Amino acid sequence: MSKILVIAEHSDGKLNASVSKTLAAAQKIGGDIDVAVLATDGAAVAAQAAKLSGVAKVLVVNNAANAYPIASVLAPQIVELAKGYSHILFPGTTYGKDLAPRVAAKLNVQQVSDIMAVHSASQFDRPIYAGNAITTVEAAAGTVVATVRLASFTAVAEGGSAAVETVSVSAALPSHTRFVKIEAQKSARPDLQSASRVVSGGRALGSSENFKVIYDFADKIGAGVGASRAAVDSGYVPNDMQVGQTGKIIAPELYFAIGISGAIQHLAGIKDARTIVAINKDPEAPIFEVADIGLVGDLFAVVPELQGKL
Repeated sequence: MSKILVIAEHSDGKLNASVSKTLAAAQKIGGDIDVAVLATDGAAVAAQAAKLSGVAKVLVVNNAANAYPIASVLAPQIVELAKGYSHILFPGTTYGKDLAPRVAAKLNVQQVSDIMAVHSASQFDRPIYAGNAITTVEAAAGTVVATVRLASFTAVAEGGSAAVETVSVSAALPSHTRFVKIEAQKSARPDLQSASRVVSGGRALGSSENFKVIYDFADKIGAGVGASRAAVDSGYVPNDMQVGQTGKIIAPELYFAIGISGAIQHLAGIKDARTIVAINKDPEAPIFEVADIGLVGDLFAVVPELQGKL
């Protein structure tokens, strides 16, 4: 039977929504599932993880060195925790993609990236060629270290009551990497990768000031805000809002693509969205080929009118 350890991403005492989707992938593999929380004081995060369905136990590693998610510091601790586990799963976020390769290297195993379907404990589907093809891979013998494509799994529900256990690790922590500062966009809007509704704007907005049309509409419907690579490259919005193959891959229930032509790079990031609504003045825009609902028109006229009717 598999024994799976899910590494919890968290910030400011809150468990990231990516953990519940990673747990969904773990349940597809089958077996006992534990969650590891590495923090300075992980009690609050552990309590949240313990409530998630399917969790057998939550392991908490408290260490002052874990104040910030520095991969070189966390990896040795995870490797020590990994003893006895058949699978180590990470969310396919920036956090997980930074950390998983280090853990795999220290365990001397090949990493499996972007698991999107589980066939067995060692056989998985993952996307290749910017999401245009799916390949089935067989993990080599040894511990399976993998990141989970969040857009491919539905979050598990709460309802669990797992035991919480504080553990200590004796791994030597490196000093060659140190925390300097963190620069992050603060927003009251839902997190882009976990939001059930997302509104994205493209280069057609023309300027960062004009993006207010997108922000206002998103706030009206309680949505997260994204952008195309073209909008990011043009300097209209910060790059942490980029949706697409080289940005964030998302799977909201409702996705608005406003002023976005629909380049293949962008489509790779939204193909798992349940309903796609496109607004573009070019009737030949590729985005209309994948949209469930399409509206040809000037976004600066259409979006305020639509917002006024909500």
